[in-house]
Amino acid sequence: MYSYSSIDSKEDLAANIGVTVKQITGILYGIGIGPGDPEHITLKAAKMIREVDVIAAPGKDVKETTAYKIAVQAVPEIEQKELLPIYMPMVLDKEEIVKEHKRGAQMLEKVLSEGKNIGFITLGDPTVYSTYSYVEKIVKDDGFETRYISGITSFCASAAALGVPLSEWQEPLHIIPAVHQLDDKLALDGNYVLMKSGKQMAAVKQILRESGRKVKMVENCGLSNEKKYGSVDEIPDDAAYFSLIIAKENKE
Repeated sequence: MYSYSSIDSKEDLAANIGVTVKQITGILYGIGIGPGDPEHITLKAAKMIREVDVIAAPGKDVKETTAYKIAVQAVPEIEQKELLPIYMPMVLDKEEIVKEHKRGAQMLEKVLSEGKNIGFITLGDPTVYSTYSYVEKIVKDDGFETRYISGITSFCASAAALGVPLSEWQEPLHIIPAVHQLDDKLALDGNYVLMKSGKQMAAVKQILRESGRKVKMVENCGLSNEKKYGSVDEIPDDAAYFSLIIAKENKE
């Protein structure tokens, strides 16, 4: 199989290497669009959205995904693209998750085999707890070309929104998906980022109180309903799924 980039047309590449257009496969791009504010979409991400043939996103309806609703504000040309929904149900059974990832990869590979480039849009950065990374590995192992287009992470954007540095001097930084489990009591030296804390908020707040750390939180960073909290006691137990907590060592 041969793949082509947006730099060359499929027709030119086929002529140069002596194959037919049908023998050329597309490239899968994981495009990070930032956490919520359309102004956080990078020039590179916007360029790739304009240039790919198909836009994919994890969900039943691409246009209803948060990623699409953010991207369309910065890159209105996305409305003219062919859309490919990759439905990934929120389940905990590992076998079921693997099965869904394989199914999603097969859907992507079918389109890539038609010689179309796909932009898989994802919140934040595609290298950080992203659905894209799971399907990308399968697609890549199956012989297709894949690439990552970096985006602004939710924890960097949240730190900026709160006006606090994530780490200074030699402070370690620990990034944990609190939505799954948080069982280490925040005992390590350095600062913590707790991502997607909403569903476990009551338990997370108790651990934070016991840790004695300075705590701030951003709910729905970059979106129209963004909220900021300056302490554990301010944080509601029913906080949104996209809630990010920064817990820093208390050195006072």
